[in-house]
Amino acid sequence: MSMNISPADVTAATGQIGIVVIGRNEGQRLVDCLASILGKGKTTIYVDSGSTDGSVATAVRMGATVVIMERGSQFSAARARNLGFRQLMHEAPETSFVQFLDGDCQLQPDWISAAATFLTRNPKVALVCGRRRERWPERTVYNALCDQEWNGPLGEIDECGGDFLARVDAFRQVGGFNDGLIAGEEPELCIRLRERGWRIFRIAEEMTRHDADILHFSQWWRRTVRGGHAFAQIEAMHRASPQRLWRRNVFRAFFWGGLAPALLALAPIAGGWALLGLLAYPLQWARLVFRRRDFSRFGLASAGLLVIGKLAELQGIATFHLSALRRRDPLLIEYK
Repeated sequence: MSMNISPADVTAATGQIGIVVIGRNEGQRLVDCLASILGKGKTTIYVDSGSTDGSVATAVRMGATVVIMERGSQFSAARARNLGFRQLMHEAPETSFVQFLDGDCQLQPDWISAAATFLTRNPKVALVCGRRRERWPERTVYNALCDQEWNGPLGEIDECGGDFLARVDAFRQVGGFNDGLIAGEEPELCIRLRERGWRIFRIAEEMTRHDADILHFSQWWRRTVRGGHAFAQIEAMHRASPQRLWRRNVFRAFFWGGLAPALLALAPIAGGWALLGLLAYPLQWARLVFRRRDFSRFGLASAGLLVIGKLAELQGIATFHLSALRRRDPLLIEYK
């Protein structure tokens, strides 16, 4: 699918890249993130969402242009990235590609060149992502699960995560991120891009090191609730779309998350036989373990988390629909 592009064209393209970083109270993670960008000669915008840990001063000291989201506004990654993009276009209107980066990530040295080359050679591709890895996957099973989540298939894909290099023209064409989303804004962006005929790719190049820093079950639960909220909100927004993104995720959350409460409610009527249905959970856990063939402590625990995570996703789905019924804007769900 690649076009014949000269090395000079690629060199010119890599010189027309801007970087938008977003963060809130990232501390040393932000220092590491900005340090991974220094020396690349790119216009860098940092958007801060109400940090109280000196992040703004850190970003200024390290040479980024800082945009501060107003207090009282609804903080979200989507709004922050859109603000950063607008500031980037103001400061460097000649920018052809924009690298979006979370403040808890470190950019890998060869990523920008590889990604810009790919987009230059493939003009129908709107954005490209690479391999995002967890910085400390061995510390907790929650971090290990995140690392597995980032390890998606290569080639043309339906959706991406928060770090990617985007073509400015394509991003502008669809109006950027949806400000009304508290999570899942990247997959939702991909839906609109693909509806306009653009393509999304993941290449094998190492892209970023991410520090999820999920140390406790409560953090993991809140992150999973947020995921369920995103499933429900985006499925509702694009229910008529033939792409049907996350429809299966919503169905699975309803099935596995609602099965146990339904069986417990039926037990007084149907008797103890209804409780035999609860065996579906350990059977599902065993199926996941054997399918992944990981019998380590992490493997057994992560399979268990995937099973009970459907309860957290269902909570997120219910939270979205309750807010919609009350005609209220969804509240940000933070896990660190």
